[in-house]
Amino acid sequence: MKITCLCEDTLYSDKYYSEHGLSLYIETNDTKILFDMGISDVFIKNAQLHGIDLSKTDIAVLSHGHYDHGGGMRNFMNINSKAKIYVSEYAFGNQFNATGKYIGLDKELESSEQIVKAGEYLRISDTIEIFSSNNRELFYPIDSAGLSAECDGVVAPDTFRHEQYLKITENGKTYLISGCSHRGIINIVNWFEPDILVGGFHFMKQEPIADNPMLCDAAEKLDSVRTEYYTCHCTGEEQYRILRTKMKKELNYIASGQVINI
Repeated sequence: MKITCLCEDTLYSDKYYSEHGLSLYIETNDTKILFDMGISDVFIKNAQLHGIDLSKTDIAVLSHGHYDHGGGMRNFMNINSKAKIYVSEYAFGNQFNATGKYIGLDKELESSEQIVKAGEYLRISDTIEIFSSNNRELFYPIDSAGLSAECDGVVAPDTFRHEQYLKITENGKTYLISGCSHRGIINIVNWFEPDILVGGFHFMKQEPIADNPMLCDAAEKLDSVRTEYYTCHCTGEEQYRILRTKMKKELNYIASGQVINI
């Protein structure tokens, strides 16, 4: 499987573009998948630099309803009017940051024929599945990190019911792609036990000190399973470095413009 990071907070090389956001172009044996679309058209610019024609993308998947993952959706629709975009049924809800600012998606796009609401589970093909996991047991409580969402007319700490995960089974391995892992990276790893996990861990608001108990505990638990990790975006650069020094297994970081073959 080949994954090209089309958008991330850091640069792999100065020839590429970056912004606070995420977009991954995933090439499986038979499907071209765009996972998230960043904030703007950065993912398109980087795709062009890599010679990737996004108009030939087969499907797109949106990890959750935040602007830094779905802000570029209209730009994608403008160059690819055929690919279905799989979103959570709650993706177009009202999401807010710690100051109460709206950080959700462009609601005008919800009625597009390209939008498909995946529900709790959707099998796209024999090898591609989407899970929301809202009904799964939480091994560890969800940390809203100051983010909130409107549910039944009430704004409360976000439970991230609008988050979903892409599972790909190929060549005897299971791959799990997660945008921010808002529902808890340890929960997610325990739910799916993938061979390889790619995505953000959402630790960037954790104090980046060596004895931070959250980071120490996460490092230990991530080490305790067989999963191989490629992280990015909301993990935070300093937090990543702390995790990497504490973990026995390799923790990889992927940046904007980088290509990995896994």
